[in-house]
Amino acid sequence: MMKKTLIAAAIVSLFASQGAVASEETQELRKVIEQQQKVLKDLEKRLEETEKRVEQTADVVEESSSAKSATTIGGYGELHYNNITDNKKGTDKKEFDFHRFVLFFGHEFTENTRFFSELEVEHSISGDGQNGEVELEQAYIEHDFNQMLTGKAGLFLMPVGIINETHEPPAFYGVERNPVEKNILPATWWEAGAALNVKAAPGLAFDGAITSGLYVDESYSIRGGRQKVSKAKAEDLAYTARVKYTAVPGLELAATAQYQSDLTQGREGVDTASATLLTAHAIYTIEGFTVKALYAQWDIDGQEAKALGRDEQTGWYIEPSYRFNESFGVFARYNEYDNNAGNNADTNVEQTNVGINYWLHENVVFKADYEKVGGAKDSDGFNLGVGYQF
Repeated sequence: MMKKTLIAAAIVSLFASQGAVASEETQELRKVIEQQQKVLKDLEKRLEETEKRVEQTADVVEESSSAKSATTIGGYGELHYNNITDNKKGTDKKEFDFHRFVLFFGHEFTENTRFFSELEVEHSISGDGQNGEVELEQAYIEHDFNQMLTGKAGLFLMPVGIINETHEPPAFYGVERNPVEKNILPATWWEAGAALNVKAAPGLAFDGAITSGLYVDESYSIRGGRQKVSKAKAEDLAYTARVKYTAVPGLELAATAQYQSDLTQGREGVDTASATLLTAHAIYTIEGFTVKALYAQWDIDGQEAKALGRDEQTGWYIEPSYRFNESFGVFARYNEYDNNAGNNADTNVEQTNVGINYWLHENVVFKADYEKVGGAKDSDGFNLGVGYQF
């Protein structure tokens, strides 16, 4: 019995000692687990902080990116060299002229509301006794009311002709802008007011505008009547409407009508003269071939204008061109206009230009053309130019 008791006591003692060891190991293991849990919690906290920082950085980058995309800067410019001989006067015009330097500034407030402006320096330098001018050519707010209706208010280009709204150098042939749109319409022409654009159907749009008008003197010169929104007389507003059709690929058809009840704006010593402008144009492009045609006519209802022969001022041109590839294109343009006496052949001017455009880049162009003027004028020569847009 003694032996059995001693053996049992030894076994109990052994298990007790093993249990004590196991208990110590368990405690050590628990401590290790607790330490690891603490480390994990610390890592989780740091990870959360890092994620917050990443989100904050992403927000800053997004805000910065949206700010950059919301405000845009662009521009265009053109340098001309003219070598023209006036055969009637026996004089030569040989001169360089940085004709235009223009900067665009735009900002998108929302997807539906935006601002656009255009600041221009003409003939390189302005000031007293200088040749050039600094002009604010556009500055307006535009808003999309819905997918069909867009409105704008401020100072904007009139919806007339081909080059008045799109006149960046890479967009047209010839060093100088065509004389019909320059002298008859007269491009570049901007006014202040409000306008609506209605997209009535795919490829069919209507424009309507109520704006400041022309302010002519006793010469009834349309181009000279542009006020350029500089303390512009507003005794009589101008009302303009245009329809444009572009549903057929490669084809653009447009017609504009404008009415102003008094071109003189109540000028003293000059009779009241209402005026109506009608103009239409067509552009058709098939592969590399394009043809443009435009007609414009002013009808001025006034005895003084009629006595001067300026009650009707008309002009038209046709311009076929062919672009061989991305770099080279050739054109010919015939212009005929009369802004002095509608029924007097002696004042009718005929001008022909033929030339080439070389696009170093789609937004950089070099130009050269030969010019021949006949009818009321007699001159010939050539023009060279370089232009860009960005």
